[in-house]
Amino acid sequence: MKKKNAYFRCFTALVCTAAALLFAGCSKKADAADSKETVEITVEVFDRGTDGGKSDPAKNNWTDWIQKKLLEDENIKVTFVPVSRWEETPALTNLMAAGTAPDVCYTYSAELITMYSELGGLFNMAPYIDTTLKDLKAFLGPDAALPGRDMITRSRNSETGAVYSIPARRMNTARLNLFIRKDWLDKLGLPLPKTPEEYYQALAAFKEQDPGNIGKDKVIPFSMTRDTRWTAGAILEAFIDPGLSVKDRWVYTVIDRYFFLPGYKEGVRFLNKMYNAGLVDRDFVLHKSDPELFDLVKTGVVGSLCHNWDQIYREDVGALADLQKNVPGANLAPVDCMTSSDSITRKISYDPAGLNFFIPASAKNPDAAMRYLNWLARFENYNFLQIGPEGTTHDVVDGIPKLKSAAGLWIQNSSQNLDYTIPINGLDLGDPELNAKVLANGYPWPADIIANAYTIAMTNAKPGPVVPVSLTAAGPVMQTLVDKSDNLAAGAITARAADFDKVWDTGIADLLASGAQAVIDERAAKFIEP
Repeated sequence: MKKKNAYFRCFTALVCTAAALLFAGCSKKADAADSKETVEITVEVFDRGTDGGKSDPAKNNWTDWIQKKLLEDENIKVTFVPVSRWEETPALTNLMAAGTAPDVCYTYSAELITMYSELGGLFNMAPYIDTTLKDLKAFLGPDAALPGRDMITRSRNSETGAVYSIPARRMNTARLNLFIRKDWLDKLGLPLPKTPEEYYQALAAFKEQDPGNIGKDKVIPFSMTRDTRWTAGAILEAFIDPGLSVKDRWVYTVIDRYFFLPGYKEGVRFLNKMYNAGLVDRDFVLHKSDPELFDLVKTGVVGSLCHNWDQIYREDVGALADLQKNVPGANLAPVDCMTSSDSITRKISYDPAGLNFFIPASAKNPDAAMRYLNWLARFENYNFLQIGPEGTTHDVVDGIPKLKSAAGLWIQNSSQNLDYTIPINGLDLGDPELNAKVLANGYPWPADIIANAYTIAMTNAKPGPVVPVSLTAAGPVMQTLVDKSDNLAAGAITARAADFDKVWDTGIADLLASGAQAVIDERAAKFIEP
């Protein structure tokens, strides 16, 4: 976290002293390239490390295929630029501030894009939606969350009409699952828990009875990272007041965090109770990234965790596969036990719009960058990148591709190669019926296991509200609020029970004074019914 803060402070200093120089004059028109002339672009790709057999994200069989086919189809030469997945915000921000960002970039942070656009650092793609980007527009289709609008214009500036970023299309909107060691429950004669209290008691039994015979001092009933917003989200979000209005839910959601929503505090209190009972990893505040969490899971000492609905089944993560190699008979299962105050297991699903991709104003050839994005939206291209060559990365089972474990340079560093298939997140065979079948076949696990995990994640799940207005208040204070939110969660969870309210209330007041109140005020002023 210290390294992350240092990166962002570096960027802030650069912006304050040189933003005008860096971004001034960068805006340019995208002139159609001469088809006879080869043009060069650079494209961001997440670097997820090489542990677990991952390959170099900038040089493998997938990147070779892209480079060769793109050159043949569009006469564009592409070079991939790795950006750390775990230091995404500061790394990308430093590149943007220095004017050296790749020609095609992506991020999951809408606030980050707002900040870049406010500084004049992004290229306006609006004039090219019906021309250069016509295949991308057709692929993204109508915006399911905003009737009457196209997905490609989701981030359109309501005042200027500019489109500085475009969202990826999510093929499924399942988000989080809570997983538990089913083999430990079986040894203790316990069923899958159905309520928060039963879940708590199961973790207590793990600690007290050590069903894995690993030593009571080694058992970690529940583990997470410092990013509790995500790695404890299935627990925390269940406590949010289910009766909240659309307006209140949207207005008081600050930088994709729910600290100001009624009930969320009680979710943190529940984790505090778990922590003080010895049921939470004592070192969770030191776990800065997912690999640290999953390294623990794979050793067999963790009884429960929360993450992406399919995270433990992903080949690039190898959580369940490696656990079973290290601990024969071990099993993690999704559990649907976090009931809200109305006794319903309410969950937050993803918005149909996923990560955002954009072209920096510093791009030397924005036309070629847009042509690349448009090229990726063509079925023949993203389909191969998702499933690869038959017999090597997938087999055909009952007419449906089923991904299989690959080796060497054919390994997929991210699920279905989502780091390369920028406009799409999730397998797509071009037909809704086939897509429903392929989802379960998209992992090297039995289809019924995946189907069950998906069903649990989507049970009573709804996305947060989408309000099509332009917001600017969060950008300048985003990293400050992210860091202070992480610190507040960590401090409140590890506090003595008697000190919990004081720690929480003090932290909330600090967040409000550090910019959260301005964010809330802007959202309240600009809210319109979706």
